[in-house]
Amino acid sequence: MSVTPVKPEDAAAEGVEPVATVAQDVEPVATAARNVEPVAVVDEDVAADAKGTVPYGPYETWYRVTGDLSGGRPPLVVVHGGPGSPHDYLLPLAALAARTGHPVVHYDQLGNGGSTRLPDQDPGFWTVQLFLDELDNLIGHLGIVDGYVLFGHSWGGMLAARHAAERPAGLRGLVVANSPASYPLWRRETKALRDALPPGVDATLRRHEAAGTTTSAEYREAVAVFYERHVCRVTPWPRAYTASLYEVHDDPTVYATMNGPSEFHVTGTLRDWTVEPCLGSVTAPTLILSGRHDEATEAAVRPYQELIPDSRWELFEHSSHMPHLEEPDRFQRVVADFLTAL
Repeated sequence: MSVTPVKPEDAAAEGVEPVATVAQDVEPVATAARNVEPVAVVDEDVAADAKGTVPYGPYETWYRVTGDLSGGRPPLVVVHGGPGSPHDYLLPLAALAARTGHPVVHYDQLGNGGSTRLPDQDPGFWTVQLFLDELDNLIGHLGIVDGYVLFGHSWGGMLAARHAAERPAGLRGLVVANSPASYPLWRRETKALRDALPPGVDATLRRHEAAGTTTSAEYREAVAVFYERHVCRVTPWPRAYTASLYEVHDDPTVYATMNGPSEFHVTGTLRDWTVEPCLGSVTAPTLILSGRHDEATEAAVRPYQELIPDSRWELFEHSSHMPHLEEPDRFQRVVADFLTAL
């Protein structure tokens, strides 16, 4: 395990979290329609206490820790979404370390962020098992296998639930945030959300999807209408979120291969994947989170509550897919209370 102390310039005395350099002239999905800054840094109040990489076969997984892993309380391991959207948009969860005493571990899954990039890798390389094994490997290298909590967002929630279904002895709790229980459900529900968009928007999306022109400015602007309603309703979009958008745009390898060109046009290898069959095997106390306007609709999330025995569901009335950014005070309180009760 390679560990490096946080450099002063990394935080710039203000907790600024740098991410991999991206070209400043790129335009990620929907930027043209938004008042956002094309930057590759995230303003954060909480600086990391440690950063490093762990070996994963011939590759490296990047991570950061807020708090003290030897402090006695099980750390919260944050599993980001995408797949292929690095940890930046979930950095506000670092504040939970001071609030609860539970250290918070963020990491970038293989292929994005600070972990090894593999833009020329064969599409068959990118599998669910690859990322399950990476999560196991990280937990082992950090020495937390005897006690940890998982927080998985979106795709990361599905991955965390699949991990939890193996009933690892050290898993103390599970948070499934804004995650569909299956991609067939996700595709069905996002179609319904698309059908409800303002007149002409879905027609524009479909025209470009049929023509294979999903990188066009017109397609991105139409995508923005959906994202503003069902992904993040904060205006302007927080820098934590835009940093991840730029990262995905800069290297879309994993996202494009496993998901597709947008949140709702799923053409990748995950299009038929589901965790529903394994949810009954999850024994860890489970907190389920979703937003009233979420692209992961209540119908897509409901199987978690119905199938996981020890689970409860918190719905955020004023949020879509990112209540940690849209209703941060309530989000922090709900997750903190869950952690404290474990």
